[in-house]
Amino acid sequence: MAVLHNRVSNEELKERLKNEPFKRTTISFYRYFPIQNPQHFRDDLYKTFNALQVFGRIYVAHEGINAQISVPTHHLDAFKAAIDAMDGLKDLRLNIAVEDPDGLNDELQQGKSFWVLKIKVREKIVADGIDDPSFSMERKGRYVNAAEMNQLLSDPDTVVVDMRNHYEFEVGHFQNAVEIPSDTFREQLPMAVDMLKGKEQKNIIMYCTGGIRCEKASAYMLHQGFDKVYHLEGGIINYAKQIKEQELPARFIGKNFVFDDRLGERITEDVIAHCHQCGKPCDTHTNCKNDGCHLLFIQCADCAAEFNGCCSVECKDTIHMPKERQEAIRKGIDKGRNIFNKSSARLRPRLGRD
Repeated sequence: MAVLHNRVSNEELKERLKNEPFKRTTISFYRYFPIQNPQHFRDDLYKTFNALQVFGRIYVAHEGINAQISVPTHHLDAFKAAIDAMDGLKDLRLNIAVEDPDGLNDELQQGKSFWVLKIKVREKIVADGIDDPSFSMERKGRYVNAAEMNQLLSDPDTVVVDMRNHYEFEVGHFQNAVEIPSDTFREQLPMAVDMLKGKEQKNIIMYCTGGIRCEKASAYMLHQGFDKVYHLEGGIINYAKQIKEQELPARFIGKNFVFDDRLGERITEDVIAHCHQCGKPCDTHTNCKNDGCHLLFIQCADCAAEFNGCCSVECKDTIHMPKERQEAIRKGIDKGRNIFNKSSARLRPRLGRD
């Protein structure tokens, strides 16, 4: 019987990844389409991807699939052929990660952004909070490519709406984009409707990282009575690829936050965010090195050195304690969605300092 899940420790998997003699390519993709039996689909997918040494994080639900993966570059053709042969996935658009021109992390430059394959069955591929049985993904906004996006952004009757979280918006966004001030997609959908009331006849463009959230958001806006709704095909990832290939001006400024170990792809040289500890211009996200915290926040190189990669003096002190003491402190702590979001920003204008 085929093994349908990983049985090796993360430490060993990371070491194996580090010693791989070949490059990998980081890819993201999604598609909304009906899956009758998500568990069977998941198991078949695992067997196929595991045979091709694919790593990554994939969610499968009745409404479709959402994936962020790392594929051995020499297996790309076989991977594409396997995808094409699967029910519902033929001609799937694959978002290839943008390479970092500075090459700050050689391993991540080689596509080594994941070290294990995890495929999970979920109720939805995007948690949306929608309980209206009449809502359907069959009617959604019109795709726009990079050139069309730039053209629409020059139209005064266009409203561009960012459907990402605050920590993503903070480091990069489209010019004049409207931020929906919440850090969960399920809250953003009704908030977007309320914020855009009175603009039902304007061009409404929704965008997100890879397209999955803005595609659902566009369908929801149409469901709520908006007429001219668009969404950016392939999200910011595909936009960055197209403007580079077609030599188009970038209307997105800064860095695109991504959900793998890179935590960001630079689109333009603009640094529009600030270090959460000292306030100097910076857009480098990191996770607090204290295993009992792991707060996602922005930290400059100077503060990283001063705080040993931690978010606070308390966490810095903790990581130097004996391992047993650290484990005792961590017991009973619920880290939840531990990110430096709008709520924590109001509570702690500067991390790490009194």
